[in-house]
Amino acid sequence: IIAGSDSGGGAGIQADIKAVTALGGFATTAITALTAQNTLGVHAIEDVSPDFIARQMAVVLDDIGADALKTGMLHRPEVIETVAATISDKASDVPLVVDPVMYAKGGAALLTEDAHKTLVSKLLPLARIVTPNLPEAAHLSDMTVETVEDMERAGPAIMKRGAQAVLLKGGHLPGADLVDILFDGDEVVRFSGKRIDTRHTHGTGCTLASAIAAGLAQGLALAAAVERARKYVVEAIRTAPGYGQGHGPLNHAHPLAGHAGASRQ
Repeated sequence: IIAGSDSGGGAGIQADIKAVTALGGFATTAITALTAQNTLGVHAIEDVSPDFIARQMAVVLDDIGADALKTGMLHRPEVIETVAATISDKASDVPLVVDPVMYAKGGAALLTEDAHKTLVSKLLPLARIVTPNLPEAAHLSDMTVETVEDMERAGPAIMKRGAQAVLLKGGHLPGADLVDILFDGDEVVRFSGKRIDTRHTHGTGCTLASAIAAGLAQGLALAAAVERARKYVVEAIRTAPGYGQGHGPLNHAHPLAGHAGASRQ
């Protein structure tokens, strides 16, 4: 997993490790940035040098290896270029899940415009699947994405940027009914659900992408990996522990035997 650290523990590398572990995988990491962050937002970002990011990736891949890769917060062009080059050199045959992290839950921008262009040109062509929410899909497709009909148009447009598959996440849709749409070549799969009335949704994108990556690493077909990941995240939201004054974290540990997932919402 190549992503940023969340000091509040709800998103980023911390959420990634929790999700992969809860689903029976083993998570290794390359940290791209440190954030001073809590449920109220991102308060500061400390960069990690591209050379050190590449070094973290290389030593893990050379020794332990990987059955799947997942990227999260890659907030500068030089970071994206370095990550893409390292993947191409050392793990080109490993499925890559790209979570195009552009904004924090509180609205803070986590991706510069130059970095957005580099993500599209360098990283999307390596992706087995990219997992944008609607605002991210709008940036990646250069079109308005606010309805299910918009999602149906945006998915193929994003695939033309090079990704093998796209999961458009409908959490920003209005109303109680939510739809996620998976575009995978000629196959289009819809996943429907009901909105859970809660403010405790911090890290849902990180968690979902890492859960998908865990499924791919374990040999699941893409649609099956997405389906299991969605069920995992829904239950993690439903049983969220209620921490923090803002957008609180999920209950990543709910699949673990004997875990009490009581919600304090």
